[in-house]
Amino acid sequence: MAGNRIAGLGLAVGVVAGILWLLAEPRVAPPIEPGRPAPAFDLPRLDGTRLSLADLEGRVVLINFWATWCKPCEEEMPAMERLYQALRERGFELVAISVDDGADEVRAFQERLGFTFPVLLDPAKEAAADYQSFRYPESYLVGRDGLLVERYIGPREWDAPAYVARIERLLDS
Repeated sequence: MAGNRIAGLGLAVGVVAGILWLLAEPRVAPPIEPGRPAPAFDLPRLDGTRLSLADLEGRVVLINFWATWCKPCEEEMPAMERLYQALRERGFELVAISVDDGADEVRAFQERLGFTFPVLLDPAKEAAADYQSFRYPESYLVGRDGLLVERYIGPREWDAPAYVARIERLLDS
């Protein structure tokens, strides 16, 4: 009889411990995937003004997370500029979000490469965390409806016909 009580008490303690463990487990955000709303951001530009995803409502947006120390990021920037210049008048926006610590190196990088698309600063990596971005470059294509269309990990030749056609289809829809 005493053995049954001890076993029952042990079971109850185990169940309570399991529940407490589950409650204490940190909440993990659902994965970033196509069809979900793009996470909102409101970040400073190099000139100190701010740009938010809400400001770009109704546009097709390519959001690119990058860093000045990332060689593949640098290599894809010229193609990003060509894509931006080719499609910006049609409702396309390209936003490059730097995860560098300071604005000076980002400004020097932009001036050296001569790209004109908006550059935002995310030194605390809060927007990067919201997008679950931790490998650079990493890019997200957002439709006019604010929903994620695709996620791209690694550099791309953004002005290649396949990428241009993909974005043009979104612009035309």
